[in-house]
Amino acid sequence: MNIIKWDNLKGSGTNKKKKQIVLLHTSRKVTEYLSSLKHRHNGNYDKIPNYVIDKEGKILEVLDPDQTSNIFNSRTIDNNVITIALENLGWVEKEPLKNRYINWIGNIYNGKVFEKHWRDYIFWDSYTNEQFDSTVSLCKKLLKEYNIEKKFVGHNTKINGIGSFSGIVSRSNYFTENTDLNPSFNFELFLKKIEDE
Repeated sequence: MNIIKWDNLKGSGTNKKKKQIVLLHTSRKVTEYLSSLKHRHNGNYDKIPNYVIDKEGKILEVLDPDQTSNIFNSRTIDNNVITIALENLGWVEKEPLKNRYINWIGNIYNGKVFEKHWRDYIFWDSYTNEQFDSTVSLCKKLLKEYNIEKKFVGHNTKINGIGSFSGIVSRSNYFTENTDLNPSFNFELFLKKIEDE
């Protein structure tokens, strides 16, 4: 597994004792997302994931996993998690009278659309096999290094008290307004691969 250190962004603190890995998505193309991490708020953007995994499965370390940021705007949560953002647009919608889909900022989406009605949306950007495999590998590495329990929630719906869970979760397990990870993620296979040693 090749992890590429990306840039020199600063977190908001450090904590070597993490108990959870949170999977989320970028909501835009990886180049736009990385640019926004670096330049948004005049270079003082503070919602920075520890890792980004692009559609080709390339793993970028944006912040050292010991570092924290303000992804959740909650010190209680942010201090205890390692965040992994997967390149994914999330929900997309069919453009009326055209045979194409667009994302929330109007970019044309040319990928494979996954169709499932969930949280008021129907069409979703799909995660790639390369991304999936890289996510499994990175999670296994982090679970071992940080002595996090080898457990995964296995779905994308909100769970009360999820902050006390030790293992892997998705951001949508915390909040009903979040749609990551979206329904195109193979939760069942991911659970099997995480538990399989």
